[in-house]
Amino acid sequence: MTAISGTRTGPAAVALSAAVRFRAACPDCRERFELPAGALRLAIGASRRTTFYSFTCPECGSAVRKPAGERIIELLSGGGVRTLRLHTALR
Repeated sequence: MTAISGTRTGPAAVALSAAVRFRAACPDCRERFELPAGALRLAIGASRRTTFYSFTCPECGSAVRKPAGERIIELLSGGGVRTLRLHTALR
């Protein structure tokens, strides 16, 4: 996953803008493409298993869910991707 702005290429922290796009790939059809921030969702949970980003493949329509490490979280949240913070139930 790489953030792309209209003036720079490669991973970078960029200001929020309509020009921010992210490179992604579909594991089902193996297509590679660029998505705007609005096409991605980031979920941050209590563990690696519950922290992921998701999108719908524009080529085949598959729902894609991939793990998100610290760097991916930084890129996506800095690029304006909507974030959902998952909470565990209190006992």
